[in-house]
Amino acid sequence: MASLKMIGKPKFILCNLSDVFLLMLVEAFPQTLYGMFKGLYHGKKCHVPDIATVLNRAWSAGVDRIIVTGGSLEESREALAIAETDGRLFCTVGVHPTRCNEFEETGDPEKHYQALFSLAKEGMQKGKVVAIGECGLDYDRLQFCPVDIQKKYFEKQFELAYATKLPMFLHMRAAAEDFCEIVERNKNRFPGGVAHSFTGSALDRDKLLSFDKMYLGVNGCSLKTAENLDVMKGIPIERMMIETDSPYCDIKNTHAGIKFVKSTWPSKKKEKYDQESLVKGRNEPCLVRQVLEVVAGYKGLGDINQVSSTLYHNTCRHSQKMTFKEEIQELVFFPQDLDSAADALLSGHHETD
Repeated sequence: MASLKMIGKPKFILCNLSDVFLLMLVEAFPQTLYGMFKGLYHGKKCHVPDIATVLNRAWSAGVDRIIVTGGSLEESREALAIAETDGRLFCTVGVHPTRCNEFEETGDPEKHYQALFSLAKEGMQKGKVVAIGECGLDYDRLQFCPVDIQKKYFEKQFELAYATKLPMFLHMRAAAEDFCEIVERNKNRFPGGVAHSFTGSALDRDKLLSFDKMYLGVNGCSLKTAENLDVMKGIPIERMMIETDSPYCDIKNTHAGIKFVKSTWPSKKKEKYDQESLVKGRNEPCLVRQVLEVVAGYKGLGDINQVSSTLYHNTCRHSQKMTFKEEIQELVFFPQDLDSAADALLSGHHETD
């Protein structure tokens, strides 16, 4: 893995901002996520819509690209529409484990799969769809979808990855054994992926890292406790991506990782909204910088720009394996558009081999 020397502020690809745009983890009421960025909290209007302000703050903080993740067929359509509004926005196509009932609720699971496949192809042609997902297993919320349905349609979505040759944006919650078993059966059917928002044990971490195509995604929820930090420390920086999962999963003052945070923004309560300040208690993409600071600080990595560079390029390129006669390149989200300096470094490495 070549890395790019950074000049000035660190540079990021935020691996998911779907919740800013309605599109992720609160399965029963996803509109509440979007509502926060329309100024709505529990049905009460507290401030003006501020998605544009939130995005501008992200770009100013060094976020370079954002992947809007889809959690259902309809949300994947919305994700693509949103991604087309800005050259720095990209998206995924897939069905979250807690939404997998939708395959059978349509009455024709194969037709539903084909609709996902068609949408993925359309988005790829537009240069916007960069992964299949969010898909996986979530055994913490079986009230939304039972185990057998989750497993069936998690495995089905490897067909999408195989057909499109896209990497996977993955979700694993309290389901490591079944998750790894399904990945093992399908490990030759996808070119790479990230298990995002990782909060598992050291054993879970090591199981995932045993798949050489797998990255682990870290956010504030990955950095809550001393045990979380120790587990995170055991993730090689070359196998890590960082994210926010906003508007949730921020790094709170009670979290073990807070002592490594250096970057702060002014914040005010939602009732006293000021567009120059963050909303207190609402996570934002700009705060991905804090995740970087905790990762670098707890790992004892002094050159934060170098850490940022490595994490950034992890999101572009999975790995580069060299042999005497051939180069095998395994790719993640933006293989077609690495920075020119990184390409030069890779070219130089190839020539020396």
